Amino acid sequence: MKFKYCRIQGKELAANTRTGKGIFAMLNQMVTNGEMEEEDVGLFTEIDAWFAEELPWPPPCKRQEKVICYFKTENSEMMMKMINPLLWLLERYEHPYYVVYTNFPGKIVYEDEYQIAAEVDENIVIEDVQTSWLHNDDL
Repeated sequence: MKFKYCRIQGKELAANTRTGKGIFAMLNQMVTNGEMEEEDVGLFTEIDAWFAEELPWPPPCKRQEKVICYFKTENSEMMMKMINPLLWLLERYEHPYYVVYTNFPGKIVYEDEYQIAAEVDENIVIEDVQTSWLHNDDL
């Protein structure tokens, strides 16, 4: 299956979206908390500056709207190459993260050549745990 969008996010939730913080927010927080060695802070700062120069900052993100950003997989090879050292930093400091691929990010409210921003769907569905598919004899 081919996916259109990719996002790296953490276990910690962002206050405005109630979804996993993105990779840059996670690493910024780690820097703020003094969790990284100086050399690693420099690596993150350098890569963060590269992204700031190469990618537009989506206006909905500037306004801290309830949006989630994803990279487009079709033309983001260079972006993902630059993300790899950031994933290494998360690994180095044992900071949990998830790589999320999807074709259904929600309503797209911003799009450029490399990324999208999609509105957060606040209609969360919580369902009961399904009945086990084991027979009662197997429990």
